[in-house]
Amino acid sequence: MVSERVKNGVKVDDHQLFRNSTNMKKVCVIGAGASGLVAARELRKEGHKVIVFEQNDDVGGQWLYDPNVQNEHPLGRSKFLNVHSSIYSSLRIASPREIMGFSDFPFVAKKFGHDSRRFPGHYELFLYLKDFCRCFDLNQLIRFNTRVEYVGVIDHNKNSIVAGMDKWKRKQIHSHVYRVPDPFCNEVVVVVGNSQSGQDISLDLIEVAKEIHLSTKFLDNVTQGLSKVIQKYQNLHLQPQIESLEEDGRVVFVDGSSIVADTILYCTGYSYAFPFLDTKGIVVVDDDRVGPLYEHTFPPSLAPSLSFIGIPRKLIGFPFFESQAIWIAQLLSGKRTLPSYDDMMQSIKQFYHSKDIAGIPKHNTHDLAEFEYCDRYGDNVGFPHLEEWRKKLCVTAIINSSNNLETFRDSMDDDEDLQEAYQSPHFTQLEAQVFPLDHM
Repeated sequence: MVSERVKNGVKVDDHQLFRNSTNMKKVCVIGAGASGLVAARELRKEGHKVIVFEQNDDVGGQWLYDPNVQNEHPLGRSKFLNVHSSIYSSLRIASPREIMGFSDFPFVAKKFGHDSRRFPGHYELFLYLKDFCRCFDLNQLIRFNTRVEYVGVIDHNKNSIVAGMDKWKRKQIHSHVYRVPDPFCNEVVVVVGNSQSGQDISLDLIEVAKEIHLSTKFLDNVTQGLSKVIQKYQNLHLQPQIESLEEDGRVVFVDGSSIVADTILYCTGYSYAFPFLDTKGIVVVDDDRVGPLYEHTFPPSLAPSLSFIGIPRKLIGFPFFESQAIWIAQLLSGKRTLPSYDDMMQSIKQFYHSKDIAGIPKHNTHDLAEFEYCDRYGDNVGFPHLEEWRKKLCVTAIINSSNNLETFRDSMDDDEDLQEAYQSPHFTQLEAQVFPLDHM
């Protein structure tokens, strides 16, 4: 809902009040996913002229499911991916819906044909973003079917790879192009990576594949939930890390054991890539560390002309994206200022050093997993701290998924925290507002 006020007897929305401001900037937002949409809203609220470029024909970003991956490189090795989303058909969100909404737009369960589960399928989150876009009238800012191929600085001066991947002639794909289990019927499949997607896809294959071998780096770090499903299903096996792939179809593991497989499915995570961005080496991606970025958002020598939203991982995403968007919008309008270049670089160096001291690999630089960091970040713009109920619901979901991998989405034991959530201002604000949504 666009907030309104009365000025000289005429009702106007907030962003209209800034349109003649000398601090108004022309801002390009790349991508109409969750980060891009909330960025567009906050930028417009600050009076900036915003245009959003979206390569697809609808909003949603990763949550815009596309089953047509036939023309995609099976290992995602194209400079520009034909399909942006990595969503597979059976995917359900791994966090309870109550914690995921933007601060003033709760992700509530709706009636009339919607997926009302607390851990709904991916289409429900897509509809949430559609509703958000419609409610705040963001479609008018978006140019659909427009792929950005180059963003550059004006020049005034002018996973470790498994051995044998290239010679292994059988099927190899990345989870980015996995959609449904049917193509793997009666196959022996090696799933590489014991992450959320690796576990989910392994369970998705249970009913169709002859054997699933889940390969993990750390056999001694298996959750109780994964142990339960391995004991339950005779065709699901846990294997150590892969040593090599052989031309005869064998997959050799580091313990010397091997199997003959039909398919290798890499669930090895996703890397940051900005193939359209040319900063003359100012911002680089080095082993999945995007940097240098002050507070994971601002390149010191280019900010706030260039900023990034959505880089950090392992946090409650939507509220954090919102706080990032607010900070960027207010920097551009002159309401706030960043520290000096030297101070920002010093902060970045100290942060990198703390990661090195803690033995955290470079590719985990942006894995935050800290409620406290989100709160400190929000303090820069007076964004509310994460509510205690939101933190407790998040932690409970993580614990339950670890203990009950197969059933945690439908067997949450958090009624007391859930009641606290629905009595909080985040949800009671719905009683005082009317949202013009098509999907209610």
